Amino acid sequence: MGHEPVRVSLFWKVYLTILGSLAAVAITVALAAYVGTSPDADWGAWRDRVLVTMFPAEDGPQELAATIERLQAGTAADIAIFAADGTMIAAAGAPIDAEGLERRGWGRGEGGRLHLFDLPGDRVLAARFDQPFQPQRTRFLVLLALVATAIGIAAWPIVRHLTGRLERLRRGVEAFGTGALITRVQVEGRDEIAAVASSFNQAAEEIERLVASHRALLANASHELRSPLARLRMAVDLLPENADAVRRAEIVRSLGELDALVEEILLASRLDHIRDLDETETLDLLALVAEEAALHGLAVEGKSVWVEGDPRLLARLVRNLVLNAERHGAPPVTIEVEAVASRARLSVRDHGPGVPENERDRVFEAFYRPSGRSESAGGWGLGLALVRQIAERHGGTASCEAGPGRGALFVVDLPAVPSRS
Repeated sequence: MGHEPVRVSLFWKVYLTILGSLAAVAITVALAAYVGTSPDADWGAWRDRVLVTMFPAEDGPQELAATIERLQAGTAADIAIFAADGTMIAAAGAPIDAEGLERRGWGRGEGGRLHLFDLPGDRVLAARFDQPFQPQRTRFLVLLALVATAIGIAAWPIVRHLTGRLERLRRGVEAFGTGALITRVQVEGRDEIAAVASSFNQAAEEIERLVASHRALLANASHELRSPLARLRMAVDLLPENADAVRRAEIVRSLGELDALVEEILLASRLDHIRDLDETETLDLLALVAEEAALHGLAVEGKSVWVEGDPRLLARLVRNLVLNAERHGAPPVTIEVEAVASRARLSVRDHGPGVPENERDRVFEAFYRPSGRSESAGGWGLGLALVRQIAERHGGTASCEAGPGRGALFVVDLPAVPSRS
């Protein structure tokens, strides 16, 4: 049996796709900001043209002082203009140390919040701003990251709502697949997911109706067969004493098989209808198996193991295993009850021809006939199918294994419970 593939949540697929798209957009914009045309070059050229226009070479100290005061009033910056030899021509705001500027070196440049700009006439404008006087690409990237984060947070509940509806639809389909035919899913919204949910509900309703009709037909037909069988049995009992004894025995045997088959069909139909056992009790599996085996003249080995279940169904399980071993196997038939970990294990072994390995699971199918088996020999009927049904209703399993040498080994595992003693 292959391993079940690992299921990746659709929620994470959709959500990570959105985050991946945001990351791709952010990286593309960041690369365009750094690798493309530099915004600093455009900003610097524009800034130089503005300063040349504001401080032409023909302006004297008075004109420069008036312009600086207006600029300082509008920008709240500390501004000073120096001649090529370091002499201050005009200033506004807090003083700017000319010696510090000489240590920095004349010419265009910037350091921290203090900026130096070349002016016509070999002059230098020094300006100290409260904030950097240049484009801030870092701020742009931070803003871009914040926008992406906000979109990611906003997308979370939307994607969760979308995939949550799909998850609820999946759980409903799985519940329906396990046999809970009454399962329906809630139709939410008016989109494609709602349409799928609505279609599922319609299909589930139709399937439930067909299965119920089939079960009712099977149960009614089985009940109706009881009446002619009873009349036939009565007719056989009324045959004259001088009637053919062999023919009488054959008729009685056939009627017995038909009666048993009808009973098995009714039991299988009832087990199909129920999901949980109605009445259960704690019982000693060894005692129950020994009582049923004694009816067939067989002994049971092992020790007491307690299980929780329906005594009539478990007795039927044991009876079917014994009848199967006697009908399709060969003596001696050995029965053993043992405790394995927290499980109760029932083993029924015969010494017949055994079951081929490729058919050991199929023998539990209803009316399965193995390859090469003649019509007169018959198939497995419903006996082993009921064994598996009853075992599963009790939370257990039923399997067919190879016996030692010749023969078949049928094993039923049931959950064990603590002893009442």
